[in-house]
Amino acid sequence: MALSGVADQVGRVLAGRYRLLAPIGTGASGRVYVADDVHLRRRVAVKVLHAALADDAGFLRRFLTEAQLAGSLTHPNITRVYDWGNDEVPFMVLELLEGGSLRAMLDEDHRLSPSQAARVGAQVALALEFAHSRGLIHRDVKPANLLFDEHGIVRVADFGLARALAEASWTEPAGAVLGTARYAAPEHAGAFPLDGRADLYALALVLVESVTGRVPFVGETPLGTLAARARGGVIASPQLGPLGAVVERAGKADPADRYPDAATMASALGDVEDALPPASPLVLVGLGSAGEDPNPTALPRSRRLVFDQDASDADIEVLDDLEIIEIEPERRSRSWSALVVTAVVTVAVLAAGFAFARASGGATAVPNVVGMSVDDATARVQEVGLGVDTVTREDRALAGSIIEQRPPPGRWLSDTDDVVLVVSAGPKPVSVPDVATQPVDVAEAALTELGFVVEIAPTHDENVPEGIVIATDPAGEASPDSKITLVVSSGPAPRVVPSGLAGGSYEAAAAALGEVGLQAVRADQFSDAVPAGEVMGTDPGPGAEVPRDGPVQVNVSKGPDVVAVPSVVGVAIEAASQALEGAGFDVFVQGNYTPGGLVLAIDPPAGTSLRRGSTVRVLM
Repeated sequence: MALSGVADQVGRVLAGRYRLLAPIGTGASGRVYVADDVHLRRRVAVKVLHAALADDAGFLRRFLTEAQLAGSLTHPNITRVYDWGNDEVPFMVLELLEGGSLRAMLDEDHRLSPSQAARVGAQVALALEFAHSRGLIHRDVKPANLLFDEHGIVRVADFGLARALAEASWTEPAGAVLGTARYAAPEHAGAFPLDGRADLYALALVLVESVTGRVPFVGETPLGTLAARARGGVIASPQLGPLGAVVERAGKADPADRYPDAATMASALGDVEDALPPASPLVLVGLGSAGEDPNPTALPRSRRLVFDQDASDADIEVLDDLEIIEIEPERRSRSWSALVVTAVVTVAVLAAGFAFARASGGATAVPNVVGMSVDDATARVQEVGLGVDTVTREDRALAGSIIEQRPPPGRWLSDTDDVVLVVSAGPKPVSVPDVATQPVDVAEAALTELGFVVEIAPTHDENVPEGIVIATDPAGEASPDSKITLVVSSGPAPRVVPSGLAGGSYEAAAAALGEVGLQAVRADQFSDAVPAGEVMGTDPGPGAEVPRDGPVQVNVSKGPDVVAVPSVVGVAIEAASQALEGAGFDVFVQGNYTPGGLVLAIDPPAGTSLRRGSTVRVLM
């Protein structure tokens, strides 16, 4: 993928807050910039997604939902999501990690030793386990999404983004699949259901590449790659040493043959790390001049390698120097003079404040807690000995997260002072239309058009017809782009056929069925065991579920099936036999049979009642 136009957003301010300073990476889903948060005066990373996604309402709804989920993930090995939004283009604001990515490390030919790979892999697996336990699958684990802080601790980035892109009408180039096919498990092609074990497969391929420099099973096309992976599992290179057994199990074609979960894989990687010599520190490639910037008013001049996380090595392009806006000499002179005066005054004020705090019994630096949950932020501030006061304000940030703190981070306070934490109450609620009594498809379309994420909850109702909306949850008002549950009627609840009807009368059985909303249908049947007039049972039987007002057959006994023996004495044997068999009896002839001979007697005699199928002897 060419990187033409990668710097076209530089200088833009998103949402009136995030000034894009310089690009540091690009991929199939968007571009990443170093940015300045002008409100909190801190450096962040901003991922700007492709402009084609801005017009896709389905993607934007899913993107905001997934961003909220990703923002709720607080784990030492997961990149923190500070903010998200849509300012002509959708974007996410992330913590800026200055150690660079595993992709950049491998592109500069810094491969990992097996012990280093085991340590990094264990950290990634723990991050995946944390996300999986909260119902979030990454779907796009790859070296470009594994970032390092300045201490070499790995963070997993882009949780939830692949799932949001899956619902976008905008797609990647023809032949692409969800996520990055280079590291995708075979089930991405539909061979198996997709769950957290797909992330473990991708992690196995990343570990293989981090040590050997090669990715197993890479075909000429994405679908060809997935087809090759469906035919067999990963075979570890001897270079991997003890790590080979772990990647072979995690890299099985059938998900059932892999580790059952990320925690088990993390434990296995920990065992490998313990068995190997201690890992040496990682060679971090960093972000070049995009990290600490001694001159925050100017864009960096250095020529940096901007990597495309989905391109081959041959596609990588080096950006030319970015244009620097020069300040006129006279203005520069006045600016420097003002800067010097401001600096002197600031230092004096800080020194006085520090001296006052020390004289008052101690001074403590205010920690940075913006972006944390209110509980975590409160614990962090109290941990350094300061008090906490909270206020709530509507904001598009996740409800319960800290969006501002007063005083700002780094300010010195007396240990008797409080830090005011501004807690997001979420965005201002909007009205939820009353869609009760509407067909479910009409109601869903109306809510979707307003930007809500709709979920259907079927429930039985005695009065509302099937497929008609009963209510919304929540009703009245809800946060923009939040989930609205449509409670939809699935018709009356089925009825259970009562027990204890056998042995009673038909009338009693019909009344009992009517009480539960079922219709009795009589069926009279012969029975040698049940007296005539008694109920033999029902069809379906007791405990079965039947739709309301549905029919239940009640079988009523007619008693034994008996027939009177007809009189055939003096009748020709052929006619007598025919008459007896027609009445339901078996015929047994005794004496000398003569065609046309007359019947002399029968046993039992005519008029006797016998069960149908009994034998009558005929004497000739």
